[in-house]
Amino acid sequence: MSLNPEMVQDEVRRALDEDVGSGDVTTQATVPDGIVAKAVILAKEVGIVAGIPVARAVFGEISQEVQFDSLRQDGQAIGEGDVIVQVYGPAMAILTAERTALNFLQRLSGIATQTSRFVQAVAGTGAKILDTRKTTPGLRFMEKYAVTVGGGYNHRMGLYDMVLIKDNHIAASGGIIQAVQRVRAQNLGFPVEVEVGDLDQMSQAIEAGADRIMLDNMNLDQMREAVALVHGQKGLGRRPELEASGKIYLENVRQVAMTGVDFISVGALTHSAAAVDMSLIINKLTSRGGHDPA
Repeated sequence: MSLNPEMVQDEVRRALDEDVGSGDVTTQATVPDGIVAKAVILAKEVGIVAGIPVARAVFGEISQEVQFDSLRQDGQAIGEGDVIVQVYGPAMAILTAERTALNFLQRLSGIATQTSRFVQAVAGTGAKILDTRKTTPGLRFMEKYAVTVGGGYNHRMGLYDMVLIKDNHIAASGGIIQAVQRVRAQNLGFPVEVEVGDLDQMSQAIEAGADRIMLDNMNLDQMREAVALVHGQKGLGRRPELEASGKIYLENVRQVAMTGVDFISVGALTHSAAAVDMSLIINKLTSRGGHDPA
């Protein structure tokens, strides 16, 4: 997944409107006109960086005079003390952009870092780590991008690009088979996934011809039985993919992957990722004429 520059710009403008409002009164009151700054963004802990293009857009939106040089690219590992970005330009612009740029970088790097930990935990099993729709409103495209930076995969982007029949849909339709039949009758052209909570429901989803079956909150024994059930079916053609979901943590994700499921969806990639700590440090101030400010 790549970032859409127009969407990034729109979100950056909203974030700056929220933070700057009618003006950065502190910077305007304390920083003399004509002061030029050199600054760096430093990592204060280990992680995976994500959001460099977004941070670049923040500084560029505040002032086209700010020079933005990235020393790390999205997806690269960072350690405590590493310089991620160097910026040079009007001190007022750098200080005004600082917090919004850091907010994006820290949040997206946190998601990429969290995702990378889950991906590493299941390495060699064949299972893929998926995100969910449990994202920050308005930031879904960025947060799902950060998941891919960390090595994970995107589930559906929204309600519009995949059919996922959950328990309430099943109840409203009168059953799993009826729900899938209703979807198929409309020729939507989307993959059809069905959420199931036990093996009886899973058998119904198989009978209905689901493309993917979500094993919701099943224990490890149930997951193993589900995998065996799918692989033991004859005459299915293309077997349905299996996705484990619910109560999955770093501590148990490898055990889940070892059951043989194809995908593991983890809401915590986005809703519980801790921001990676970073700081912007000004290391030189000069006037436009090249003199240190008085």
